[in-house]
Amino acid sequence: MSGKEAQVFLVRCGEETRCAKVYKDVAKRSFKNAVQYQEGRKIRNSRRQRAIEKRSKFGRDQQEVVWQQTEVDALYKLAEAGVRVPKAYGFFDGVLLMELITDGEGGVAPRLNDITMSAEQAIKDHATVMTYVLRMLCAGLVHGDLSEFNVLQDETGPVIIDFPQVVSASGNNNAKDMLLRDVRNITQYYAQYAPELANSHYAEEMWELHEKSELDPDLKLTGKFKFSTKSADVDSILHMIDIAYEEELDRRNREENG
Repeated sequence: MSGKEAQVFLVRCGEETRCAKVYKDVAKRSFKNAVQYQEGRKIRNSRRQRAIEKRSKFGRDQQEVVWQQTEVDALYKLAEAGVRVPKAYGFFDGVLLMELITDGEGGVAPRLNDITMSAEQAIKDHATVMTYVLRMLCAGLVHGDLSEFNVLQDETGPVIIDFPQVVSASGNNNAKDMLLRDVRNITQYYAQYAPELANSHYAEEMWELHEKSELDPDLKLTGKFKFSTKSADVDSILHMIDIAYEEELDRRNREENG
């Protein structure tokens, strides 16, 4: 199969059949707004970091390495955190070797968008995915592109895939919005079979607990959230902006005058 950032092949490894994910060249990749996903990613190699910041050819090549390695690292980390993801077997020259997810008959497992289900199954599987999203957040990660196209259905339930765009929950300013979008997308899918799910607010519930440092991977989520009815103090915000503006003008004047 061919996706927006890679092609996936079936390969034989001894007596086992596995998946080989071959990443596309950045010029041929259709993943949009990649820059916002890279915010907050830590690069230990200072030479690599400087090259990426300068946007040299070497830097662009290294950015691709970081993009790909992010998925590998996420698979290992999330599997350890109790999230059902494909087992990774290694990353070799731009190729990620991982577990082949199968259905109950041993065939390739379908994506959610290719199947239908009962209301009972939808409620059960939605709860499972919410638990996985919770455990991802506990591990400090947000998927960033979660939908019915990035979840497979094996014989036991949902399996989340595709993590090159995963973001740091604490290091990326877009993390909250991405979490809200992830949960909204996947909830809309299940809600077509169980309409009552459409009124749940799991993302808001999780993020509030995340900000309070009260998340727990085994927490029983309710999907309920009380939104604040307090109006924003616009005058105070504008006053703070004015102060910041004046401080910036003062700083520039000091620099210009010496």
